[in-house]
Amino acid sequence: MTEAIINLETVNPIEFFGINNGKFEILKRKFPLLKLLSRGSQIKISGQPDEVANAQARISQVIQYLERNGHLSENYFSKILGDDEQGEAPLDDPASNDILVFGPNGRVVRAKTKNQQLMAQVSEKNDIIFAIGPAGTGKTYTAVALAVRALKNKAVRKIILTRPAVEAGESLGFLPGDLKEKIDPYLRPLYDALDDMIPSDKLSYYMANRIIEIAPLAYMRGRTLDNAFIILDEAQNSTELQLKMFLTRIGASAKAIITGDLTQIDLPKNQKSGLFKATRILQNIDGIAHVTLDEADVVRHRLVKMIIRAYDNEQAREEEMEEKRNKQGRL
Repeated sequence: MTEAIINLETVNPIEFFGINNGKFEILKRKFPLLKLLSRGSQIKISGQPDEVANAQARISQVIQYLERNGHLSENYFSKILGDDEQGEAPLDDPASNDILVFGPNGRVVRAKTKNQQLMAQVSEKNDIIFAIGPAGTGKTYTAVALAVRALKNKAVRKIILTRPAVEAGESLGFLPGDLKEKIDPYLRPLYDALDDMIPSDKLSYYMANRIIEIAPLAYMRGRTLDNAFIILDEAQNSTELQLKMFLTRIGASAKAIITGDLTQIDLPKNQKSGLFKATRILQNIDGIAHVTLDEADVVRHRLVKMIIRAYDNEQAREEEMEEKRNKQGRL
């Protein structure tokens, strides 16, 4: 006799087991010589070694299909298990790569647009990604989903999320509370994304044990960030020295995504954003990918696309007028 435990952390357990455990009953009928028990997001298998190995292989195919497609009918479930004379269900569905992670209560987090899907694709082959685009394009949300997926798949040991603590027309000194209470509002978008992807009790455990860490960019100085998935959000508000500092913290077994919106820089006028320089000088380096998102990637209210377009048109008009004034000045 042998035993094996299969974790279903990367898929929605409800989709695997089925309504009223309908799919799980199919699995039991497929392997009548095995003892199969479901415990939350785990399956315990007991039986003869060859039967256990066969069941593990079949269940892995089911998990692979669910990771790619998110949903699996009972007919396809039986087909993958080999109950259908026509063979197994195809596992190479071209529409399968948009699922990033499963959140609480069966929530499916997807890459909803072409460039969000591109972020997911390039993250497989690159250790550093620059994701640049306007508000509402899902840069931060997609980056956090990729980090959570890597943690669930045990590709990394921890997640580190960081942002520059730069005021947008307000002063930190006038905010109430201690330093953490002053900083937390700047990190709220990161908390919101995590809430969508990890159950609250597990998220509390992860944060209490520093498996997930959220901190201002200044706290990264002097550290070596290894075996981690690191996200620098709102990178347009980091100076050249800060961004260089961050990039040189990355350890040998780490991945990093740097997100930013070059149209919303909140730094004082006498300070330059380090994101301009970084994206320019770090082109064409193997292992560093650059993804540009635009209004087509906006997944917020439909008016957000129109607002972005209006601001872009106004900026283009102002630049054209400035160029005309400069020409007249030279005449």
